[in-house]
Amino acid sequence: MAVQSNPDQLVGILRDTVVALVRRDGPDLSARQLGVFLTVYLTDGPHTVRGLAAELNVSKPAITRALDRLGELDLARRKVDPMDRRSVIVQRTLKGTAFLRDMRQIMSEAETQTHEMPAANEAANAEPARENRKAG
Repeated sequence: MAVQSNPDQLVGILRDTVVALVRRDGPDLSARQLGVFLTVYLTDGPHTVRGLAAELNVSKPAITRALDRLGELDLARRKVDPMDRRSVIVQRTLKGTAFLRDMRQIMSEAETQTHEMPAANEAANAEPARENRKAG
């Protein structure tokens, strides 16, 4: 049976994932770079700068800057569309696929920890409420 996560647990999983990504050796992506990366890897392509800008509701130069960084890290690459030389297609890379696999593992571990310790978290959250009732 699948365990349901509440919003606080989901935010905790996100925090634990981001902290683990920051602490490990490897790329440290901004929120925008991570958004572009995940969009390229988790949604059907082909992806273009124009399409990513529209999907993420940011400017094309912002997408270009994010892709510059992803390209430096070999997490994505740009290629001129052979069918329309004015368009640039964003492609996945082997290193990007490995990064996504690592990220999934980190998130899975964070989720497992969150669901293994719900009673401890609930008790910790209840403590301030009990203290406030005693004081009042």
